[in-house]
Amino acid sequence: MTKIGYARVSTVDQDLEIQLQRLRAEGCVIVRAEKISGASRNGRTELATTIEFLRAGDELVVTRLDRLGRDTRDVLNIVYDCEQRGAFVTILDPHVSTRGEMGQVILTVLGMVAQMERRFIKERQREGISRAKAEGVYKGGKARLDHSLIRQLHSEGLGASAIAKVAHCSRMHVYRILQVSP
Repeated sequence: MTKIGYARVSTVDQDLEIQLQRLRAEGCVIVRAEKISGASRNGRTELATTIEFLRAGDELVVTRLDRLGRDTRDVLNIVYDCEQRGAFVTILDPHVSTRGEMGQVILTVLGMVAQMERRFIKERQREGISRAKAEGVYKGGKARLDHSLIRQLHSEGLGASAIAKVAHCSRMHVYRILQVSP
């Protein structure tokens, strides 16, 4: 039986160190980590790799349920995938494991709470943006992609795939930016 830890934070600005230390202190031999939203399971390559690595008797350990996911269905699917491999999931805070009879029920309830918390966060964010707009201080989110670079590369004759590679984005982002007038 191997304890495998998984740590996650939502943004690159956040620090994983506390989670990593806690997982190592719990005896995790392997710890995988990533900086990506937990709103969906999509794009979480470290989580996918961790689940693929699990063998019968192994234990996937996370510090809190919301590190595993913020969507009840995703959390339950992750737990199901682990169980299909003969492994079980342990959440450290509060301490819950799928190893016991009630573990699955408790995880379902906690997953619903995590999803509800995500909705509350989004609602508070919308309220804050509305208030900032009303006060005239809202400037919008900062651009994550350099639109001028993408347009320049396009004018130089590069295709969408090449532009996406240079700009570190998807081709769909390139197409969207090129559709909008400068």
